[in-house]
Amino acid sequence: MVTTRPTRLGQAIRTALCFSLVPFSLLTSQSVLAEEVVQKDSQAVETIVVTASALKVDTPAQETPKSVSVVTEQDLVNRAPQKLDEALRYTSGVAAQPYGADNDTDWIKVRGFDAATYLDGSRLFKNSYYTWLLEPYGLEKVEVLKGPASILYGEAPPGGVVNAVQKKPTDVPQGDVGVQVGNNSLRTLSLDISDYANEDGSVRYRLVGLMKENDGELNGTESRRFYLAPSLAIDISERTHLALLTSYLEDSGIPTNPFFPAAGTLTDSNFGSIDPSTNLGQPDYDKYERKQVSAGYILEHELNDEWALTQTFNYGYNELYLRSSYSFMNSDPSTDTLYQGLVFRDGKTESFSLDNNAIAKWESSRIANTVLLGLELQHHKTDGVEADNYSFGSINPFNPVYGNYTAIDESSAADRDITKQQASLYGQYQIKFDSQWIASVGGRFDWVKTDNESVSNSQRESRSDSEFSLDAGVMYISSVGLSPYVSYSQSFDVLSTIDSATGDLYKPLKGDQAEVGIKYEPSFYNGYINLALFDMTQKNALVTNPTTYVATQTGEVTSHGVEIETTGYLTDSLKLTASYTYTKAETDETSGKGTKQAALIPEHMASAWLDFDANKVGLEGWKFGSGIRYIGESKDNPKSSDLTVPSVTLVDMMASYDITKAWQAQLNVNNLFDKEYISGCDYWCYYGQSRSVVLSANYRW
Repeated sequence: MVTTRPTRLGQAIRTALCFSLVPFSLLTSQSVLAEEVVQKDSQAVETIVVTASALKVDTPAQETPKSVSVVTEQDLVNRAPQKLDEALRYTSGVAAQPYGADNDTDWIKVRGFDAATYLDGSRLFKNSYYTWLLEPYGLEKVEVLKGPASILYGEAPPGGVVNAVQKKPTDVPQGDVGVQVGNNSLRTLSLDISDYANEDGSVRYRLVGLMKENDGELNGTESRRFYLAPSLAIDISERTHLALLTSYLEDSGIPTNPFFPAAGTLTDSNFGSIDPSTNLGQPDYDKYERKQVSAGYILEHELNDEWALTQTFNYGYNELYLRSSYSFMNSDPSTDTLYQGLVFRDGKTESFSLDNNAIAKWESSRIANTVLLGLELQHHKTDGVEADNYSFGSINPFNPVYGNYTAIDESSAADRDITKQQASLYGQYQIKFDSQWIASVGGRFDWVKTDNESVSNSQRESRSDSEFSLDAGVMYISSVGLSPYVSYSQSFDVLSTIDSATGDLYKPLKGDQAEVGIKYEPSFYNGYINLALFDMTQKNALVTNPTTYVATQTGEVTSHGVEIETTGYLTDSLKLTASYTYTKAETDETSGKGTKQAALIPEHMASAWLDFDANKVGLEGWKFGSGIRYIGESKDNPKSSDLTVPSVTLVDMMASYDITKAWQAQLNVNNLFDKEYISGCDYWCYYGQSRSVVLSANYRW
């Protein structure tokens, strides 16, 4: 075992934990000592192997007939994203920030649809404005499982799963203290320390914390964040391991409301152009506060050489106060006045999720078998008050003067209670024949009960749904590294909102996907190249009758396309991450115009990021990174217009320097040339994020 002397801070935390861990002393009496750390040659190049915990079975992503992309911890360090959606800018199939740079919501579209967000496999429940935000500094990686995934996670949108993996205690003690400064008055102080809580290392802790302040993209907007995530890993025995995970996030500030009219942004206006930093809300009145608590555990036990059990529990609490004003579109070209609306929400959500699964693996001379069996329970509840004011105030977007509004009476807001409960049974069988053929088939049955009640609005609606979801795939692993595959998967998405036409809760949206692809690990290239062709359909979508303006669930949204991505080393010092995505997303919610391209989703997207380790060419201490992102043309909401949003090409860069073995400085610049562009239109139009500059200094041990 390697004995690593803790820092004074680490020793103080270790001493404190020793007093609080007495109940675990009997459990850990048979724990295994930490394995000896093998020191690797600093000049060696890592072999790229990608696994994703989102699959629930520990299988290399290159040996599964599904599309999986992973943003690694090193990617997060190199690109220094400030939000989760920023971390996915270089991921194939993902349209990140289609609604522009929002400071109180992450916006992610996968293959033309929304995606559900998870933390270590537990659903982060989203209900309208009650959303979760994840701090990228607290994550060790982000996994994107593309396409319907109800077999593994139950009800969710068809876009797929974005699973954020929280930092956990490491086998080797380490630490990081950092500061960041940047434009828009960015100031950040961060701490990440992992160490042993006892002498033999069978109990380990990690403490991650961050404080941040910065201004938003719009005038008069700002945000402040406090984040703390302690965790504990306990080796109860050689076969039993427990991870206790908690996090607390508190945000406050003035929300960025990026709603702009097309006139003056995307199209010409008689009054000129609207500056991208113009705030079309009421910054002296707008306000938001968010408090998030996540607490849970992951318990793993190996019954024997074949069977392993895992239980994951998570409790989530999210408290929101939001006053957010915005402007309406201007239908009268002879006036320069926009009228404003207001969203008010004051409430909380609570979530409980418990996932129990058993995995069996056994082999014969030619066949390797894997069975996954699971039982999952979820309970989500939103309890709050709400108000929507559509005659809040007015503003001139070309020469804004604030204060022309009427504050709402918050005491008159309507109550709203929404409860969703889910019980699920699932199973999946995978066979690997002669180390070449892989086939999997799985099914899941979900029972979901949804209640939506408002006493003040005289509403009380309930709905029970039961759904069976199928998943199947076949892959062939050839001797030359080519692995063609075909797969099929299904999803369903339970809506908790009430149909204004019928007064009942909406029916679930149902999706399915057929995918054909090739995964390639060439012998001449330390990396992989993946190609996927997909065809997705979502049914029960809303379609509005252009004559009666009544919406019914008779519509269909389709998305088909191609994704190509690669990650690998071009040389020992040069690593490439690149992708191209073609997505044809179409909808018949077009006010009677037939099937049209859906809003916000570009047909073409491409990106490439190069990491260059200059140490290996004699520039001691230096590393460089540079990326280019192409966002192709997209369309406005076809119900609103046939306007086209032009394409844009953006450049990002990074440079880091190891001042000493412990001290490091890093500079990140996104949108290097400060291009002004529209990220998308969906009735409103949204400006993309302007240039951001972040200078970091870190002390690591």
